[in-house]
Amino acid sequence: MIAQVKEQFHKLFGKEPIIVSSPGRINLIGEHTDYNEGFVLPAAIDKKIIYAIALNGTDTCNAYALFNHEKVSFSLKNIQPAQGWINYLLGVVHELQQLGHAVKGFDCVITGDIPIGAGMSSSAAVEGGLAVGLDHLLHLGLTRMQMAKIGQLAEHHFPGVKCGIMDQFANLHGKKDRVMLLDCRSLEFQYFPFEFSKDYKIVLVNSMVHHSLASSEYNVRRAQCEEGVKILQQFYPGIHSLRDVTPAQVEQHKDKLPAKVYDRCLYVTQENERVQLACAHLQKNELKEAGKLMYASHDGLSKLYEVSCMELDFLADLAKEREEVAGARMMGGGFGGCTINLVKQDQVEGFVSFVQSRYKERFGQIPDVYVTSIEDGTTVKER
Repeated sequence: MIAQVKEQFHKLFGKEPIIVSSPGRINLIGEHTDYNEGFVLPAAIDKKIIYAIALNGTDTCNAYALFNHEKVSFSLKNIQPAQGWINYLLGVVHELQQLGHAVKGFDCVITGDIPIGAGMSSSAAVEGGLAVGLDHLLHLGLTRMQMAKIGQLAEHHFPGVKCGIMDQFANLHGKKDRVMLLDCRSLEFQYFPFEFSKDYKIVLVNSMVHHSLASSEYNVRRAQCEEGVKILQQFYPGIHSLRDVTPAQVEQHKDKLPAKVYDRCLYVTQENERVQLACAHLQKNELKEAGKLMYASHDGLSKLYEVSCMELDFLADLAKEREEVAGARMMGGGFGGCTINLVKQDQVEGFVSFVQSRYKERFGQIPDVYVTSIEDGTTVKER
């Protein structure tokens, strides 16, 4: 991919770029907790967006995407939301300008192998790659957390997805063979060794359902959680978000909460507890115990948070039938995308064959499968 973007960049722009490698992410457990100021356990992976990028000495930004052979340009003087992938670039540039940084015109070519709509956060990889590239070229001196916040605000203000900070954080802070426990309120984080990489592989199975509902329903879920907090504040004035609430407290006031709001609040509070329990199990090398929490997470996402679909539920149920799988669940915003499965390394082939065969019988198509590894976050590769 690096050779491809460099070759295309030389053809289009006739100069030497820097190369930026920006990964997708997995999330072991902790879904839809980030915008509720809760806990998540993500990691960067070996699926990436690759940039070739250089300044051009003008007030215009030019971008070419190898994945759809589309070239777009925009002026730095009047940045407005647009349609498609360019929105993520526009958003990052706009947020940098809002912070008072003098962004200069640039040329870039982008490619990647993060499957779109599979829940591996290709959008955060596009945002993080551009932020790191511009920080490097313009000597902005931004911290990784500042760049994560820029990516998050870009997503809020341009595509209009009111996401939490997990995707951008994982993209920029990833470390090889480490998962990261992130406190989405304080933004404090801790690395945990993923000691199982020799015995287990992280296998993502794509439901092949594009999560077209995810953006709109994401915002609906966020509003429902905020509604729950307002109601619960009548009984617990000191709370600011569902992070401050226990499942027992949600259950105690079930009769005061609309049914759907109750379900959403119960899921989030239970999921926060599961994330912290999972970290305790990982520290003790208890992968099977952490895996049970992943299955419980999926059940909550399906039944209480209602962001799954029959294809994802089918894949999670298939995983439960297999002894070589320590744990599995849907991953990402929902309504499609992938399940994440922890599979014994020497039995990955058999698992993949089983899942693809059964899925084809049920849904008439063979799901894509990605065997991934945990890698470093966004890096500048220079030339």
